[in-house]
Amino acid sequence: MTVEKVDASLADFDAHFERLFGPSDDGKVKLLLFLADRDPSTSLTWCSDCNVAEPVIYEKLEALQGRDVMLLRAYVGDKPTWRDTAHPWRVDPRFGLKGVPTLIRWEKGAAAARLEDDEAHLGDKIDVVLGAGGN
Repeated sequence: MTVEKVDASLADFDAHFERLFGPSDDGKVKLLLFLADRDPSTSLTWCSDCNVAEPVIYEKLEALQGRDVMLLRAYVGDKPTWRDTAHPWRVDPRFGLKGVPTLIRWEKGAAAARLEDDEAHLGDKIDVVLGAGGN
């Protein structure tokens, strides 16, 4: 089992998303993880919920047996950028983000399961998102 992680910003997200989440079915579990931007001096994000959820999500991903995972980590920007109600990922009907972190399992061109900010650190809820759609 491998977990391939790709990082994207607002500027390069569309190119990564199309390449990694296009119509081809390569058998991988495809996940989007929307996070707050990191502070380079601490490597933590400005979002405390992201800092709590990230290690739990990664631990759950590493525990998946026999499954290859593609994880696209999309960074929403700094706090003022994210708070803008016209933020591209807030208004994009594919994602409709309300908060960060948000974990989405992507299948057949759409969100198959999602976990939003206030529950993204709960292991049993993460398991449900990772197991959505069967094995």
